[in-house]
Amino acid sequence: MGYLKEFLTQINNRDFHKFLVLWEEYCTSDTVDTEEFSQLLKAIKSSDLAKHFGQIIETALPLWKTIADPAQSYEILRLLIDLQTTNSPALVDLAIEILQKHHGHEAKFNERLKLAGLRNKDQFQGALSKYDLVAHMAKGNMVFHVGGWGTGEIMEVSFVREHLVIEFENVSGRKDLSFANAFKTLIPLSTNHFLARRFADPDRLEREGREDPVGLIKLLLHDIGPRTAAEIKDELSELVIPEKDWTKWWQGARAKIKKDPLIETPDHLKEPFHLRKAELSTEERLKNAMHNKTDASEIIQTTYSFVRDTAGALKNATTKNTLQTRLINLLETPGLSEDQQLQIHLLLEQFFGYEPSESHISQLVQSNLAIERVIQDIEIIAFKKRALIAVKEYRKDWPSIFLSLLFSLSQAQLRDYLLKELNQPATIKSLETKLKELLANPAAYPEMFVWYFQKLIASTDEDLPYQNKEGLEHFFEAFFILFRSLENQPDYRELWKKMYSMLSSKRYALVRQLLQGTSLEFTKEFLLLASKCQSLSDHDMKILRSLAEVVHPSLASPKGRKGHSSSDEDEIWTTEQGYLKIQDRIRQIGTVEVVENAREIEAARALGDLRENSEFKFAQERRARLQSELKTLSDQLGRARIITPDDILLDEVGIGSVIDVVDNQGQRTQYSILGPWDADPEKNILSLNSKLAQAMVGKKKGESFQFKDEEFQILSLSSFLN
Repeated sequence: MGYLKEFLTQINNRDFHKFLVLWEEYCTSDTVDTEEFSQLLKAIKSSDLAKHFGQIIETALPLWKTIADPAQSYEILRLLIDLQTTNSPALVDLAIEILQKHHGHEAKFNERLKLAGLRNKDQFQGALSKYDLVAHMAKGNMVFHVGGWGTGEIMEVSFVREHLVIEFENVSGRKDLSFANAFKTLIPLSTNHFLARRFADPDRLEREGREDPVGLIKLLLHDIGPRTAAEIKDELSELVIPEKDWTKWWQGARAKIKKDPLIETPDHLKEPFHLRKAELSTEERLKNAMHNKTDASEIIQTTYSFVRDTAGALKNATTKNTLQTRLINLLETPGLSEDQQLQIHLLLEQFFGYEPSESHISQLVQSNLAIERVIQDIEIIAFKKRALIAVKEYRKDWPSIFLSLLFSLSQAQLRDYLLKELNQPATIKSLETKLKELLANPAAYPEMFVWYFQKLIASTDEDLPYQNKEGLEHFFEAFFILFRSLENQPDYRELWKKMYSMLSSKRYALVRQLLQGTSLEFTKEFLLLASKCQSLSDHDMKILRSLAEVVHPSLASPKGRKGHSSSDEDEIWTTEQGYLKIQDRIRQIGTVEVVENAREIEAARALGDLRENSEFKFAQERRARLQSELKTLSDQLGRARIITPDDILLDEVGIGSVIDVVDNQGQRTQYSILGPWDADPEKNILSLNSKLAQAMVGKKKGESFQFKDEEFQILSLSSFLN
């Protein structure tokens, strides 16, 4: 493939002069790489240089003659005849000669020769391709439409009328095509071709893909060429593998693909997978893996990945000795960090059985005062766990180290191991103390809090601290405290998304689960904490309140007289500023956030792996939330009623009232009662629907009321609009 990259550069630059200079050099070769030659001709065929190249096509014939394999020779000549524009006698004679050699024994040879344009010999561009297509024209055979109709099955053929009837995958109904049209748009497909099998029997292809995912990917790459992960998903998801199963299937398939010696796996997500001509030997794979690797961390990571992903890598004595020697020599490198030393010894011990490494591991773990930092700096997760096991084996202070790492390591599998070891009779008290600190200040370790909360609500067979009703209630309250604190912190945006998803998924199943059997006081506290979360929409709060009312029907607000009740089904009271704020919010959702969300969905859909699918799921959930919020706010805006001076009563508490109250200790407070859109507890502006406002509604100056076991007296009343 030495010339292909240079040719493609000139083709993309549309520089025929430089292309021609390079072509003349290429034609002086005594041998030719058939695959490179084929790819080059295909690239020219689809470029702006095709017409110019067609005039010099005969300069390629000496190269073509060096190809010994009959099938490859036919394929290259077919491409040359597709490109030629000279229609020279030498070329037409060559085309007929080759067709005679390959197809002369066929009964309809002369008829097909005529249809392919080789009888009059004055215009025969694409003659070999046309002949192959004519020979392929039979009921039940598969073709591919280059104009976007996709794979099709031939349903009827008439050689008298030179007419075809085909059923395609991307267009409805059967389509009629003349032979002349077919020659321009159709490519014959064998019955074993990936596209043909996907169209004819996708269920069987799915079964084979589940049994042998690597085999399916090889078939795809062989038949339609190199593809990126996103492009592979486009070819397989829903069409072969159901979309709901795609993430799990691709995750397993990709792990196996990395170990296959015939598939070249890209280093970056947007680069394509390639099918190699032949399997690489273990030595070749090692050489490729280690190419340009000089940094110690790169060598450690590459060695680990190679040994893990290459089946039987260490069964080859030469490969094993090469790797072992390189690792031992690497230990002599000046400036090697402690975590790198530990990883090298772990590699030598685990994969090479190098006995001296065991004592070195013990020494490194026992003597290091900063072992926590060393473990955190280890990049390979499997070695992090092996180092943790060594800490427990060689150090008496392992419980304190494990407790510290439980709150600082981010990998769930490592946290699972640490929690299991700490949740033992000898260390559980220390664990409970640390969790109590977490409960008191969840914002100190947000990721740890969310992880442990998930463990509590998911685990049914583990006896974990706080895994009782009271403990779950405490963690649920702390969950909302953390949720509110993370709302405006960009660094924790992804964690906040995860927390919201936990709350709202499966129709708020988590909330339903945790509210069951709770006390009235806890449920009220839950609603209060939720109301302080600015990112929870009115729709979210409405659902949370309804779930709370199912558990405690007494929370349902009683009906009152219009304009002064805790719940008004017909009207929503608001100030003019509150009304404009909701209008702006509706405009923001409809013109900005919905558009941004559409871009998020398209960007996430294009990625194709476990992380971009997670993004796609959240983007879809966000779309549902935006649509729901837009519908709710639009409906509420239609029922909004702007407060006017005539709506405000000056002789009793109601909407628009400003109330001065005093408690039993003589502390005076001023409250204003407005609608839900204007409420601001920090400024003592209450929603008419709030419990405190309802306790005051209807009261007159000098009267008293009770709220949360405290008694208050109304000192004065005035209007909010004055």
